[in-house]
Amino acid sequence: MIYKVSCHCGAFAGQVEAPAEVLVHDCNCSICAMSGHLHLIVPKTRFTPLQGLDELSVYTFNTHVAKHHFCPTCGIRPFYTPRSNPDGVDVNARCLTPQPERLTIEPFDGQNWEANAATLAHLSKPD
Repeated sequence: MIYKVSCHCGAFAGQVEAPAEVLVHDCNCSICAMSGHLHLIVPKTRFTPLQGLDELSVYTFNTHVAKHHFCPTCGIRPFYTPRSNPDGVDVNARCLTPQPERLTIEPFDGQNWEANAATLAHLSKPD
């Protein structure tokens, strides 16, 4: 299924290919807990920016491997390049249209990232 991905104001728009039933992760690390990002990690080949990519700002912290793309107008982070999966894209499932018909949310212990990151590595690999 093809989902639209956008920030709140629509300055950025893209699309992502994912199943109708989506598994996402709810991370408890500092940035995810504050922003409410629900992680849908996909291979880069399944994510296509359509407009406004150059309008987004990028935030990094700590190791500076993760690249958090957010809209400077509305503040929404529709996707980012995750440190756990630098070969993939992590789309915020809250930014999908339509919303998946079934959304399964699994907790992810990002507060102990080093011990748990490997459990996500397979998500950015092509099928």
